[in-house]
Amino acid sequence: MELYTGRPENTDGRLPREVHTYDFLDRLNIPYQRTDHERADNMEACNAIDAVLEVVICKNLFLCNRQKTNYYLLMMPGDKKFKTKELSAQINSARLSFADAEDMLKYLDIEPGAVSIMGLMNDTEKHVKLLIDEDVLKDEYLGCHPCVCTSSLKLKTKDVIDIFLPATGHDYQCVHLTGEE
Repeated sequence: MELYTGRPENTDGRLPREVHTYDFLDRLNIPYQRTDHERADNMEACNAIDAVLEVVICKNLFLCNRQKTNYYLLMMPGDKKFKTKELSAQINSARLSFADAEDMLKYLDIEPGAVSIMGLMNDTEKHVKLLIDEDVLKDEYLGCHPCVCTSSLKLKTKDVIDIFLPATGHDYQCVHLTGEE
């Protein structure tokens, strides 16, 4: 894997959702670094990507309530354990579960394995609420996918919060996840 600055020189063979991500970031003048890789199906592969980017890729979970009336994108450190009960209490939502792949595609134009904050640019009707663990906000950089699972990005956390999110029309709620059993 190599580290590149900015978008690929040639986007032939890349999915439109990935190219759209680069277009969106470039329009906002948000600098980013990128690496291309095979689909990461285990922690060893994820750790190799993290090492190239020199950042920990966020764990991104696409969740919904039982009635499927509220959808959430949760960003948290990759090494932290997720406890539904802990999060549910903070956002006043009972019975959170993982949302369906169909809803992920419908609202974020992302498929399982590529869930990312970048998908919020596709949620123009604001169906998805962003939740960010406080530890993610402490880091200078964050890592995420450009709406595909075969590339990863490194962006300044401040740029994502101060430029990207306002451009998508989304806000976020900071949550405190202990990651404890």
